[in-house]
Amino acid sequence: MKTSLALIVLLFVLPALGRIYNVLDYGGKPDGITLDTAAIQRALDDCGNAGGGTVEFPAGIYLSQPLELRSATTVELDPGATLLAVTNQSDFMKSPGNWLKARSSADFIPFIGGRNLTNIIFTGGGVIDGSGYVWWGEAEKARQKVPGYTLPRPNLVVLQRCKNVLMENITLENSPKYHFVPDECEDVIVSNVTVLAPEHAANTDAIDPGDCRNVLITRCHIDTGDDNVAINAGHKVPGREFGSENITVSDCTFLHGHGMSIGSGTIGGVRNVVVTNCVFVGTENGIRIKSQRGKGGLVENILYTDIRMTNVDPAVTFTCYYMANSAKDPVQKAVPESDSAQAVTEGTPIFRNIYVRNLTATCQRDAGMIVGLPESAISNVVFENVNITAVRGMKVENAKGIQFKDSHVTPDEGEPFITKNAEVENR
Repeated sequence: MKTSLALIVLLFVLPALGRIYNVLDYGGKPDGITLDTAAIQRALDDCGNAGGGTVEFPAGIYLSQPLELRSATTVELDPGATLLAVTNQSDFMKSPGNWLKARSSADFIPFIGGRNLTNIIFTGGGVIDGSGYVWWGEAEKARQKVPGYTLPRPNLVVLQRCKNVLMENITLENSPKYHFVPDECEDVIVSNVTVLAPEHAANTDAIDPGDCRNVLITRCHIDTGDDNVAINAGHKVPGREFGSENITVSDCTFLHGHGMSIGSGTIGGVRNVVVTNCVFVGTENGIRIKSQRGKGGLVENILYTDIRMTNVDPAVTFTCYYMANSAKDPVQKAVPESDSAQAVTEGTPIFRNIYVRNLTATCQRDAGMIVGLPESAISNVVFENVNITAVRGMKVENAKGIQFKDSHVTPDEGEPFITKNAEVENR
């Protein structure tokens, strides 16, 4: 990370030195029944208008509609405090209407949102709960009808174009869709955060930095229904060569979920990502880079190191044929048996310079896949001290410069590598 963590922490301390705005003093009644939106928003507004401080939530359950943050604000949820989203879907719509007919997630307001802010902190040991159970049933019905389809819904916490963001020592749970989405943000730390949603809750990604720079995600415990972490670069950001860069994920535990992902939107470019000292238990997917024609871009300089996986499905997925579906979807779209090279455009996925070191994994089915395009081979992928046991081996297709050094893929059946138009060196 280019920005000094010590400097970031210093910047985070500044707003915390201001006045405390206790939500109870604004008429908040944390009984889980009374609607506290107005009281909470007044506290947030006064805090921001005064130049910053801490909005404190003592223990209790605060029922609220969507909220908007201001700069230089610390949201302190004390132990035993829960900020709970209302269950009326229309409260989250930008325009009144039938939420099931929304065209995209852009038609919704997040539970907690903020734009163009600086110095934002979430802390205190409490919980932000999105009441997702009123949204998930319809989302799963839609996914069953069309594998990979994401029914539009609001996210839990969304920060857009913000700088100096710290989220620490809290729990995010039960989001209607994604839990924490920093979008075009810089200097973001997510530390000691627990993210929880049921395994069956569709599209409940935990932490999804999109087009962000200088991000640290560390010591988090994540158990959700979709990507544990997903780094995206869904569009070109003016003035940037790469949309997402300088991102570290360390010392995290991933349980249910779809693993540590880059993509599927990579058209803005992703580089300089480190994933280190993480544990995966029972995840669908381990480490994954996913994109497809039209959504792709350059993904390079990616390092995975010191990773332990148990009972994952599979361990490694680097694919340029991402079909927006899940391994457990009722209908699976597969990589085409035959495909012709197409013209290379700015939307062509390019994956290169990927290093995997000191990884052990046991897999429920396949070891994984490294599958590029006929016109864009995945290149220069090095596995060192990697040991994967699985029922079946690893598919390697449209790939070059794939090296396995002191590494082993051990399948119960068949060959370790199933190759097609690929260069694999195993030594």
